[in-house]
Order: sequence, then C-alpha cells, then structure tokens
Amino acid sequence: MSPQSKNILIIGANSAVARAVARLYCASRCRLYLLGRDPQKLSATKEDLSGRGAVVVAAVQADLCNFSEHSALIAGAMQSLGRVDLVLFAHGELGEQEAAENDYGKTLELMEANFLSVVSLLIPLVTLLEKQQGAVCIAVITSVAGDRGRRTNYIYGAAKGALSIYLSGLRQRLALTAIRVLDIKLGLVQTPMTAHLRRGRLGVQPEHAARGIVRAVEKRSLVAYVPRIWRIIMAVVRAIPEGIFFRLRDGYTSNKWSKKS
Repeated sequence: MSPQSKNILIIGANSAVARAVARLYCASRCRLYLLGRDPQKLSATKEDLSGRGAVVVAAVQADLCNFSEHSALIAGAMQSLGRVDLVLFAHGELGEQEAAENDYGKTLELMEANFLSVVSLLIPLVTLLEKQQGAVCIAVITSVAGDRGRRTNYIYGAAKGALSIYLSGLRQRLALTAIRVLDIKLGLVQTPMTAHLRRGRLGVQPEHAARGIVRAVEKRSLVAYVPRIWRIIMAVVRAIPEGIFFRLRDGYTSNKWSKKS
C-alpha cells in the first residue's frame, strides 16, 4: 500500500526504524518535522530524507527525557507544520536489565525513556490535536516485550506494557474524535540498540518493520504487531500457564519452582 502525502511529526527521528518509515513517505513529498537527541545523526537524517524527496520543515535537537521542554517542543512542531496528519513516537531505550535490577535510579531511567517521556509528550500533543480539524493518527512504537514479563527484560517490558495500557485508555477517551491512537507492538528488529541480542530467525531489518508500520497507519489499524507473525507468537506466549512458563528456556529455572509451594 503506497503512503499518501502527509504532514508528519517524528519523535525519535534518529532511530533506524523511524528513518526507514520516513523514507517510505518521501516519494509522496511528505512534510516532516524531526525531533531527535543526537544533533549529528539528526543532521544526517535530515540530509538523507531531503535527498529522497521529503520536505523537511525542521530538524530539532531535543533531549526527550527533559520533561520541562515537552510542551514547548510540541507547540513548536504544531506551529511549524500548520496541521498534523501523523505523529510517530519512535524513541526509547533498551537499557541493561541486570544493572537496573538492583538500582532504582536505572530502573527509573528506563521508565522515563520508554513510558513517562511518551506520556509527558502525549498530554500537550493531544490537547492541541483536539483543536485541529481533520483526521490524525498518533502511532506509538511499543514492544512485544510488554505482553508478558520475562526475566531477561522485565523492566523494559514493564515500561512498554504500561505504555500499551495507557494508549488503550487514551484510545477509548478519544474514540468520538478524529484522533486515532495506534499501538505498534514491535518485534525484534536488527538495529544498533539490539546488536548485542541473539536475533535468531525472527529478527528483521528496519525496512521490513517500516513497511509493516506504514501498512498499519494506512489501513487505520488500532493495534498492530510488526512483523505480523508476532501476533500469533505472543498469543501463544500469553496463554502459557505461569508454572510452565517458569520452565521455559527464557524462564526461571531455579529448583525452588520445581514443586508447588
């Protein structure tokens, strides 16, 4: 499905998946407003997208965990674009599970990067979008890790799971408006953030993930697993009884769970 020309705000524009999504919209001469943390990467992203045909309205460096700046960042984007057709949230941090397990400060950092910062940006964004005429899609990249806790990434998963619940409630609140909230439950993508992880056969390239995201946006989906095979995989994972889940390769295999307590 070919994407239509849009005014697009991309938050976390330096991520590999966000860049791949933006490239798919370049052919339709979309207008982009980019927010990203690393100024050098942001400049390279802007140059790349402009060379592919996009009209980059602005590329603004921003620390997305600096909550005090969020209202001004959103207001600036809305003013520059005039109107917004699509907002893509693509920022986040995988973090180090072991480091966060024993350090609340690091746990809080992961919660801020993956959950609270998105909520803080959504609040002023939705307020302004409710005043806008016409349909708009807010697409937020969460993760399949939020569907069930696993010992290897339960802090990251908890943040993404909380975000999915927040999006579900926000979607219901906005059901009678022209604002559509899309939860993109992303599976394993081969990016620098996941370079240290074992990928197996399920890991996909950012371009593959981007096509799934654009498809979900254009088909007016509400919840999309990307790639789609993850919908089946996670349905099975969620259905496994807890006692059995402990014994799986990625579960908890200590002897203390070998018998009922």
